[in-house]
Amino acid sequence: MKALNKVVFIFLFILISCHNKKSKDFDDTEIRERYFNLEKIGWKSRVYTQKIEDIGFIATEVPIQYYLLKNKGTDSLRTVDSLYEENKRERIVEFTFQQEDEKDLLSKNFTGMEYTDAVKYMSFGLDKDFYIVTSKNDTISCSGVNYERSYKIVPYQRVLLFFSGIDPNEKIQLIYNDFLFRKGTLKFKFKDTYTPLAL
Repeated sequence: MKALNKVVFIFLFILISCHNKKSKDFDDTEIRERYFNLEKIGWKSRVYTQKIEDIGFIATEVPIQYYLLKNKGTDSLRTVDSLYEENKRERIVEFTFQQEDEKDLLSKNFTGMEYTDAVKYMSFGLDKDFYIVTSKNDTISCSGVNYERSYKIVPYQRVLLFFSGIDPNEKIQLIYNDFLFRKGTLKFKFKDTYTPLAL
């Protein structure tokens, strides 16, 4: 009986060892190739610019995989893969405001408000000015804004816009109702979706 228990124990040990070796030797070649192809076409290749008077409004849709790889690295693509699957209905748009003579756009000359109030608006009020319309005519409100405060070091102002609940293959149009600089309504139509990554 003890010999049978030893044989069963050794068999289970070998089976578990083989399973662990198989999961450690996960072949991520296909995933690496997909990410390489996405990087090759340019992570930030979908840039749309509109210029009104002397202010440029630049919208760039960046795939969520860019931020996941930037944060997690390429050591564990399984982790990146699972995080992408959990968050693939999220969209992130970089939105940049830039004055052609590189003047500070948050000054009273451009916004009509005090500098600190303009900074507060960029930080806490801008999310109400953006929404997305999908090709199915669904309207998605901006779920959050991250204002990249530059402290007058760079000649532009940039925010990251977050939207949730959008099919990753859906074509979108970003709508911006400009209350900060009073330039009206701007529309940025992102025509092509990225090739879906079947991870």
